[in-house]
Amino acid sequence: MREKITKVKEIGIKNLKWIMLFILLLMIIAIVEDVFDKEIMKLDIMGYSLISSIIDESVTPIAIIITNLGGAIVICILTLISFILIKNKKISFCILLNLIISTFLNLFLKNIIQRPRPDEFRLISETGYSFPSGHSMISMAFYGFLIYLSIKYFKNKKLKIILLTLLSVLIIFIGISRIYLGVHYTSDVLAGFMISLCYLIIYTSLVKKYIIEREDKNDEENKKIN
Repeated sequence: MREKITKVKEIGIKNLKWIMLFILLLMIIAIVEDVFDKEIMKLDIMGYSLISSIIDESVTPIAIIITNLGGAIVICILTLISFILIKNKKISFCILLNLIISTFLNLFLKNIIQRPRPDEFRLISETGYSFPSGHSMISMAFYGFLIYLSIKYFKNKKLKIILLTLLSVLIIFIGISRIYLGVHYTSDVLAGFMISLCYLIIYTSLVKKYIIEREDKNDEENKKIN
């Protein structure tokens, strides 16, 4: 009996990311159903009520700076910088490919769902559809992939923890800034995060299998030859 329980645990741990993927997909489907029914969810009302309590003239410029860190200009610049700083160009290409796929996936979903943006309390002007939040989705995909790479390649544990923490906080605050600025519903942001997490589970698995593991094998073979 204990052996069976141990085996089930081992299987669960090995397949944890796929279990997470399944749960996230169910949650996304539930949100999308409500969006198609053109409902303003309790989640949307609660989220904005909570975040709007901190709206202030001194906070708004900070929110705009944070939201811009999840915008196209900053993320494209960081992608270009990766080609300069990272010696392994395959990794830089993976960062670029990740940005391209996540951007087109977001545009594809926006045009299918076509949810209008909230317009009651906007602090900045914004165009296009609302669901899922592009800033939230793309920042989760982009910075989330950087978190994966830092965990995979950085040997310094302290640096790894610092980067993981900073990037995680940045992703969360970009999402919050979109609600604060009144350009997205809470459900837009949460769905954007969850869709990108699902996407990253698949994308990082492919990168690991076809890029990282192959390079590790090549490095081992080169060491043997030398």
